[in-house]
Amino acid sequence: MERSSVHARIIMKKYIAECLGTFVLTLFGCGTAMVVGGATAGTGIGFGGVLTIALAFGLSIVACAYAIGNVSGCHINPAVSLGCFVAGKMNVKDLIGYVISQFIGGFIGAGMLYFIVQSTTLEMGGFGTNGYGKASALGLSAFGAIVVEIILTFVFVLTILGVTSDAKCSNIAGIVIGLTLTFVHIIGIPLTGTSVNPARSMGVAFILGGTALKQSWVFLFAPLIGAALAALAFRFFYPEEKKPEEVKRTPIKR
Repeated sequence: MERSSVHARIIMKKYIAECLGTFVLTLFGCGTAMVVGGATAGTGIGFGGVLTIALAFGLSIVACAYAIGNVSGCHINPAVSLGCFVAGKMNVKDLIGYVISQFIGGFIGAGMLYFIVQSTTLEMGGFGTNGYGKASALGLSAFGAIVVEIILTFVFVLTILGVTSDAKCSNIAGIVIGLTLTFVHIIGIPLTGTSVNPARSMGVAFILGGTALKQSWVFLFAPLIGAALAALAFRFFYPEEKKPEEVKRTPIKR
């Protein structure tokens, strides 16, 4: 009975960590996007602004990786969790728990950002949302947005699966993942605002409403497709990977 209680607490800590991490990513990443000017709103903030926003998302991942990586693995993204599941690195129960926790964290982060904005002279602007057509800085079509999000998420998730599959890379995994998220944001921000994360996208879209919410289906499903494809590619490249029940999370060394 006591062992069962300890196990339940460990699981709950993982879910809370995922919620907290997604909250931080949404608040700091989307908050920076809005403060800088919101490239997704077509305001033409220039490369400096794009790089600043990209770094905000990337550094959020780095910070969370070293803060909660040893607790939950720091997925803080339903697409990453789905990729780990398809790759055989987590079971369906954890997948469901992680995804629910991540969406809760995304909504809380977006809500906190909304509260902060209401307390300032800032306008809502793009609110760090994603979009296509008129909501894209470059007027990207819906089909183009789907393709872009699939590709960006594919690269991001494949990198995560690759760098975390080797224990020798565990001490730099957080940095590599953060830099990769920055990398995909640099090209993705002018195109779609860069989602690659349904939880953070749905949170701000729900709070802002309007076009962002109507177009959110792209940024819910496209990243999941990209993640699943990345997991299949990972299994093709690394067929010798252990079975799901034998795989243990590789903690990030400090």
